[in-house]
Amino acid sequence: MLSVVEGLFISIAVVESILGTLGNGFIGLVNCTDCVKNKKCSVIGLILIGLATSRIFLIWIIITDGFIRILSPHTYSSGSLIEYMSYLWIIINHSSVWFATSLNIFYFLRIANFSHYIFLWLKRRINKVLSLLIGLLLISWLLSFPHTVKILNDHKVRNGNRTSHFMIPTSEYLTYQVVLNLGVIFLFALSLVTCFLLIISLWRHNRHMQLNALGVQDPSSEAHVRAMKVLLSFIILFTLNFIGIAIEISCFIVPEKKWLMIFGMTTSVLYPWGHSFLLILGNRKLKQASLKFLQRLKCCGERNL
Repeated sequence: MLSVVEGLFISIAVVESILGTLGNGFIGLVNCTDCVKNKKCSVIGLILIGLATSRIFLIWIIITDGFIRILSPHTYSSGSLIEYMSYLWIIINHSSVWFATSLNIFYFLRIANFSHYIFLWLKRRINKVLSLLIGLLLISWLLSFPHTVKILNDHKVRNGNRTSHFMIPTSEYLTYQVVLNLGVIFLFALSLVTCFLLIISLWRHNRHMQLNALGVQDPSSEAHVRAMKVLLSFIILFTLNFIGIAIEISCFIVPEKKWLMIFGMTTSVLYPWGHSFLLILGNRKLKQASLKFLQRLKCCGERNL
């Protein structure tokens, strides 16, 4: 029987998943429509479509896994469900982090202003940089799948093919998880570094404009401040996502801590839905499309009344 607090966190997670599906679905739909109208798709359009799609799948695999472990943990002990969920998780989670990192690097190389020769060299070769990132994604998959197979096989041997919870020693299990997520950790670190560098560039540019504006309010200065707030919000949400996933992973070691697993699920889902709305508010095309959609809903509501 679930406690009141556990029920509250589950309700929050369900609401988050619905909002995340709607927000990411909207981003994907707008960019797909734009590609069809223009009969071509830009690099940023492809990244946003991939990011939105991977996040929708990520949200629902987190929720599905969470509900199975909460309401019917014995389900994992029958068949190969845990294996399928593990492989799906690797593909979807790594893809989501890869698209988020690609988006941050794209904005960093397009918007940031540094005079260092390495930055200028990368800026002129943005498409090659994104191609290199695809190679990193493939490498992370190649590293992750063999270790996942090893974890599952070791568990079956030690636990008599019962997968209700893991009986691998804690230190060994944590070592497996670090190796398993090396690619994701690298992409996560790369994403944070590019965000911080972009914030520094925007802050320096904003400060320079303020010094030369002589007290006059500059609209572009306000835009830079908003961009920095969006980036800081992304960093917070992205970090919370990894904390939530780490909590969920640790719950395989202590499966009796059901409330901790529910809290981890709620925290990890916060990022894919929260950042989707940040993207809608921070992207002019998406913001205009959302305003038009809300106006149509308002008109439809008034007609029905």
